[in-house]
Amino acid sequence: MVQIFVILFGIIIVALLVSNVRIVPQATVFVLERLGAYYTTWETGLHFKVPIIDRIAKKISLKEQVMDFAPQPVITKDNVTMQIDTIVFYQVTDAKLYTYGVERPILAIESLTATTLRNIIGDMELDHTLTSRDVINTKITASLDQATDKWGIKVNRVELKNIVPPREIQDAMEKQMKAERERRESILKAEGEKRSKVLMAEGNKESQILTAEAEKQAAILRAEAVKEQKIREAQGEAEAIEMINRATADALRLLNEASPTEAVLTLKAYEAFAKAADGKATKIIVPSSIQGMAGLAASLKEVLGDK
Repeated sequence: MVQIFVILFGIIIVALLVSNVRIVPQATVFVLERLGAYYTTWETGLHFKVPIIDRIAKKISLKEQVMDFAPQPVITKDNVTMQIDTIVFYQVTDAKLYTYGVERPILAIESLTATTLRNIIGDMELDHTLTSRDVINTKITASLDQATDKWGIKVNRVELKNIVPPREIQDAMEKQMKAERERRESILKAEGEKRSKVLMAEGNKESQILTAEAEKQAAILRAEAVKEQKIREAQGEAEAIEMINRATADALRLLNEASPTEAVLTLKAYEAFAKAADGKATKIIVPSSIQGMAGLAASLKEVLGDK
């Protein structure tokens, strides 16, 4: 009976010991309390807590956490109410402060984010708010990070997810954007028409230049053709004159080589005179030598006639 009791007691002790062995995973810490007071913080590895005396108060992840908070109503400096929802990226840096510094730390961060956002937006007008997200994000991040240090929390950054102005403001903004798009479209259309006219003018100018160049080239070709024709005609006339002069020279050379008598030369003179007389000239100057010959011919004609 005693042996059974010892065995049962041993089993209970072993089970109790095993149940109090804890393994802390990576990027996680356990906050341990002893007799209700903070005792230590377990980091990654194998740990053992004293039964009944020790208690794991909180298991905390050291990874960066993301909280998407619901939209919050805020009022701008020019009294426009908007709905803005935020995303907060935070990380626990001190497990003890995170456990004992604030009750329900996520709710505390959300409330602090909403309050800080209202304070920042309250100093800005609507137009500035819509165009200054980066400025707002930086201011909220700096303010939250400073306020949450005592809670063992580091706020890495805050992002404004959506900024929703009132319906009438949205309608006005849409009309303004539409007008701006139409204005840009008109400007682009006018620039396109202007560009088209410039291109057409440049095309006409280029066409006129090409036409003038073609006419100039044609005129040059025509002038060169006329010049070539006149050159060829002059060359033909020169060649004809040269041929005539060469024939005359050949004839004179032949006459000189033949040694003609006075009678032959006189006969040739008669032939030349006859050809001159057959022309259309109104005046003919007769050389004195030919006149004498003519008188002699007339005397011979009378004597032969009497006979």
